[in-house]
Amino acid sequence: MDMVAEMKSRLDEFPRFGLLDGPTPIQRLARLEHVLGTATGGARLWVKRDDVMGVGGGGNKLRKLEFLIGEAIAQGCDTFITTGGLQSNHARQSAAVAARAGLACELMLSDVVPRHDGAYRTNGNLLLDDLFGATVHRLPGDRDALAAARARADEIACRGGKAYVVGSGGSSPLGSLGYAVCAAEILDDERATGRRFEAVVVPNGSAGTHAGLAAGLTATGDDPRRVLSFTVLAPLDKAMEDTRRLASEALNLLAPNMQLADDAIRIDGSQRGEAYGLPTEAMVDALRIMARSEGLLLDPVYSGKAFAGVLDGMRTGAWEDRDVLFVMTGGTPGLFAYRDAIATDG
Repeated sequence: MDMVAEMKSRLDEFPRFGLLDGPTPIQRLARLEHVLGTATGGARLWVKRDDVMGVGGGGNKLRKLEFLIGEAIAQGCDTFITTGGLQSNHARQSAAVAARAGLACELMLSDVVPRHDGAYRTNGNLLLDDLFGATVHRLPGDRDALAAARARADEIACRGGKAYVVGSGGSSPLGSLGYAVCAAEILDDERATGRRFEAVVVPNGSAGTHAGLAAGLTATGDDPRRVLSFTVLAPLDKAMEDTRRLASEALNLLAPNMQLADDAIRIDGSQRGEAYGLPTEAMVDALRIMARSEGLLLDPVYSGKAFAGVLDGMRTGAWEDRDVLFVMTGGTPGLFAYRDAIATDG
């Protein structure tokens, strides 16, 4: 048994609630390459379509929720509680998956982004949270949302229920295993096609996507330094610390006898902007060029900023004559919450 097969076997030992119909497709952005022209240095750009998963509007958190909801069901829980910002993609996907699994869902959503327009505070993911039947608790930005979630779980226990609690983004070590699954899909694709991606690029918010990919590549004997993330939430030093810790903890679940290399984690801080959730000109440009060249939708908080970093790398020749894979993590409903920032007449 090779190391990829060994990791898949190990992943099968964890309870999972199936949400994916198979590996998400990998597609080449040939039209965008043409639009960028010779500035790409012959780089070939591909996308892994984690935005097209079927439940709740799709997105990368479904990979994590397969493991998290799976564990909640295995523990006999009747309620799923998680945290996030007001426009959290993870919260929206948690509400949808909980509905499918027959669990109640409660969301502790913090007012952490200084946006006060009506679209941000009522539309996008918030509209869908309600549609999926979640109970939404809006918290001030300075309140500890995870502590509030645990307190609510205690209340549910007092009335005879049982709640499963996970923090922002579903980025626990267990949830991060969803992106070890993604790493296996990428390696399978490379084996089948004969191409190898010089870089696998992702946004970095709560760190679980990057951590899971790094853990999965390490567990299979591949190079985790191929993963490059652009932090959109934490400052660079904090993002490095959180991602390294989470990747090590996820790797311990997969392969307890292996260790993460000291230089395994690569993160770029150039696209974060002033703060989490605040638009940048580069992000808006990335959204428009992707939409107008490929007809594909990025989100304004995560994938838009990370793809701005990809475009910068393409234009400066960072990946000359190489294949680069961008993981599209979804978040399309967030576009409707950021109308004032991205609309041409905004």
